[in-house]
Amino acid sequence: MNQPQQITILGATGSIGVSTLDVVSRHPQRYRVFALTAHSNVVVMLAQCLQFQPDFAVMMDADAAEQLAQALDNEGLQTQVLCGIEALEQVAEHQQVDIVMAAIVGAAGMRPALAAAKAGKKVLLANKETLVMAGHLFMEAVKHNGATLLPIDSEHNAIFQCLPATFSDGLLASGVTKILLTASGGPFRRYSQAQLATVTPEQALNHPNWSMGRKVTIDSATLMNKGLEVIEAHWLFGASAAQIEVVIHPQSVIHSMVQYSDGSVLAELGNPDMRTPIAHALAWPERITSGVAALDLFATARLDFEAPDTVRFPCLRLAFEALQQAGTAPALLNAANEVAVDAFLQGKIAFLDIPRLIETVLENIPSRIVTCLQDVVEANAVGRETAEVWLKETMTC
Repeated sequence: MNQPQQITILGATGSIGVSTLDVVSRHPQRYRVFALTAHSNVVVMLAQCLQFQPDFAVMMDADAAEQLAQALDNEGLQTQVLCGIEALEQVAEHQQVDIVMAAIVGAAGMRPALAAAKAGKKVLLANKETLVMAGHLFMEAVKHNGATLLPIDSEHNAIFQCLPATFSDGLLASGVTKILLTASGGPFRRYSQAQLATVTPEQALNHPNWSMGRKVTIDSATLMNKGLEVIEAHWLFGASAAQIEVVIHPQSVIHSMVQYSDGSVLAELGNPDMRTPIAHALAWPERITSGVAALDLFATARLDFEAPDTVRFPCLRLAFEALQQAGTAPALLNAANEVAVDAFLQGKIAFLDIPRLIETVLENIPSRIVTCLQDVVEANAVGRETAEVWLKETMTC
């Protein structure tokens, strides 16, 4: 009997990490958890360690690491607790690891995801920022080190399933004319500009279809989530900005589509549950059960589609512009967005201030060519610094 594949889950206590562990728990003969990582959630991490008994647990917060180590010692568990970014890279590139689920939200997930690619792992990529900020570097690492890259975002996973096996030779050469990236439209799809001006964090966190982390849920409400996915699709599938179209689809039943030169449009449908793309990527090219119920087409009844409104939701426009600028522009976009979303969640700025802050950063910092990871790191730092200055000036007015 074959040995179970060893998995490191980066971001184990988040929604993707929890869903991954749910799928893994259904297939104990196929998969074993080698390492779990989190920022500071000791309670959830302790419960996960007790259930899955990994070799390593990594906490980014030093106090949390100390608390977890003590708690595991009290339970008599042999899991070794590590701390810091270097530890994340260590468990991502470890020679015993077969699969790495890269699900840390934000720029913090970039380095360990890149380490996994350089180590030739099967990388299940749920961290948008890795491709948004360092797409060229990451795709080069995948290619040159024999890594396998599988997208976990429901939209990109759907596209991957609908594309021909030859898509890496070029979309047009494979008969693909367009990628149709679906978006739910978020909770404010029908809101006027005046209504958007008074949106609260509590309202924005109430997504109609998906259960996601706080940052991603806000991004969905502003449509920045879709903007970041446009940049991801560019790198994953070699698609130009002109070959990517965003389609608002409120039911979130069609997860994305691929349009072909013969007039065909292939779509992947399913219930809105992240365990489906996770199970697909874990077992690819095989199929395994995910725990997700089959789609009931009769209950679904109807499917609606509309064009996005980039006047009311300018974050999507800004993402397309950053993709076309290339270089460090996407990293600046991402940095400004992370600062803006955090400020909005803390009640420091209004909902409509999020795109204003991002546009200010993009207008004031010129894009530069990316030649190495340091270029990305510096752009991220400058973008954040500029965004923080804007925040201070706005709050003192």
